[in-house]
Amino acid sequence: MRSELNRDVPVARPGEFAPLRIGPLTVDPPVVLAPMAGVTNVAFRTLCRRFSEQRCLYVSEMITARSFAMGHEKTLRLAAFGPEEPIRSIQLYGTHPESLAAAVRVLRDEWQVDHIDMNFGCPVRKVTANGGGSAIPARPRLMARLVRAVVDHAGDIPVTVKFRVGIDDDVTTYLDAGHVAQEEGCAAVALHARTAAQLYNGDADWSKIAELKAHVTEIPVLGNGDVFEAFDALRMMRATGCDGVVVGRGCLGRPWLFAELVSAFDGQEPADPPRLGRIVEIAIEHADLLIEQFGERTAMHHMRKFSGWYLKSFPGVRSQMPALHRVSTRAELVELLRALDPEHEFPPAALRARRAKTGRTQRVALPDGYLDDRDTDRPPRDDPFEVDALSGG
Repeated sequence: MRSELNRDVPVARPGEFAPLRIGPLTVDPPVVLAPMAGVTNVAFRTLCRRFSEQRCLYVSEMITARSFAMGHEKTLRLAAFGPEEPIRSIQLYGTHPESLAAAVRVLRDEWQVDHIDMNFGCPVRKVTANGGGSAIPARPRLMARLVRAVVDHAGDIPVTVKFRVGIDDDVTTYLDAGHVAQEEGCAAVALHARTAAQLYNGDADWSKIAELKAHVTEIPVLGNGDVFEAFDALRMMRATGCDGVVVGRGCLGRPWLFAELVSAFDGQEPADPPRLGRIVEIAIEHADLLIEQFGERTAMHHMRKFSGWYLKSFPGVRSQMPALHRVSTRAELVELLRALDPEHEFPPAALRARRAKTGRTQRVALPDGYLDDRDTDRPPRDDPFEVDALSGG
């Protein structure tokens, strides 16, 4: 199944796209699951890996450096890896070099991670208001200091960074951020082709990915934004020359998207999306994996949002959504899902339906006077988010 936008996009030709090299890691096809708070935990990563036959790279949801280094129980649970994960990849948030270095030492010596990604792109108010996330690249010397702290302590573990185009249209930072990452020894960079002010609104500006690729020439550049179909990934790489793609909201409630991506990069037409009956079984499998990690109560809280994503655009399900958004037990969830018509075909409208975080822009919250002194390398005096947060918000 293809949308009209991708009706004539050909699958990959033999040898058209090289595997992605991130330090010693080889990612083939060159596809990365974006770290997403409350989403990319062990359960969801496991589902995505199964659909892709263990190919692609799957990054955990963001953890905060200080809470991880201090051993906060909930943070450690969020950072957990499954016993069968071939690559242990984690995203780290921090605004102070000391806490980042402490966290990296634990990740290196005790957790034996294979890849560390740094978050310089989060646009959430409680993050940027404290000088973190997408605010950091506006101070390139500070970003360099933070990256250096991680790279210096990571040893042989490859470090990557993910960032946005900038604060807003008046304060763009992506070229400086790419230069900093390259100069400080990162293994790759990823650009979400929107500003922090855009949040997830409107279309991603893939031309910015092409500009970054032309500017950063010594390490791989990955593109992120509006990959809803496998053919979007091919179009992005052909249009921008980037070395790989990062898939975010497009896979919410659609873990089989990674099977479609593998097929398209292998030169094969992807199979059609599953019918509703198969999707129901995938959702139940997802719930069971969440129960293993978090217990039934927390798992059902996760499934309240995932149910809406799995059933997006299907006809005749709206009447069930209020009950699905209140489920508290696995039995309730299974009963509600299996009452749906299993023969419903996947609706074409669901291919490009926006899932989560849509429809608005923002004025980016920054600390007072933050943009008046962009040449400083001093971290924020105090970042309560780094201490108290358990995930990316």
